[in-house]
Amino acid sequence: MSEEITVERREGFAILTMNRPARRNALGATSMAALFENLKALAVDPECAAVVLTGAPPAFCAGSDLKELGGLSVADMCEHEAETARIARAIGLLPIPVIAAVEGYALGGGFILAVSCDIVVSAAGAKWNMPEVRNGWLPPWGLQALLARTSAANARLITWGIMEIDGNEARRLGIADAVAPDGAALETACTLAGRLAALPANAVASAKRFFEIAASADAERKDAEAGRLFAQDCESVAAKAVLSRFTVK
Repeated sequence: MSEEITVERREGFAILTMNRPARRNALGATSMAALFENLKALAVDPECAAVVLTGAPPAFCAGSDLKELGGLSVADMCEHEAETARIARAIGLLPIPVIAAVEGYALGGGFILAVSCDIVVSAAGAKWNMPEVRNGWLPPWGLQALLARTSAANARLITWGIMEIDGNEARRLGIADAVAPDGAALETACTLAGRLAALPANAVASAKRFFEIAASADAERKDAEAGRLFAQDCESVAAKAVLSRFTVK
């Protein structure tokens, strides 16, 4: 498995850590593929009843890797982001719960990856933001995961990126399910994972599957529409100016 994702076993559950600290754990093709492979393996492991997903310090995740995207055509960027979307949606289809432990910040795709998990624990001082619209484009995937947690009006404000959101505000908005003191999000998430691991696995899986029907709510089609709008937005002057800063010369 890739070193970009590390695995730590605990009694009854596992901790997956996005381990690209130099890139602030940005979502690249290799790291997302490794995350997916690890999740699939743990989902069929009888010794693993839950997963905690976190990021190596200083952050949970800075979002999509613009350095990787900047060297691609618009069509290839859309394909790249569609694969990330598929993996994020797959979290909801796993039979075991996945808990996000967010410290530092969760930006853009990192924000959406966190809310794609079944439970979200945020440090009180964690910063949550969606910078995509400021960059000139609509987030290309995962907006249904946001809509499943908060109102459409709040989701629109969050997507515009004009709200200041820390852990307590994230809890108020429904983005986070629990707030921990700074530095304790992982510990809190592990406590929840242990509690879930102590329950009958079949019943946990059934509850997850039942509520996922409502949470996903046509997410694949919505991701396709967001991807279409993203492609259109990427032709704008603002988007081209941002992406050009990351293009490999």
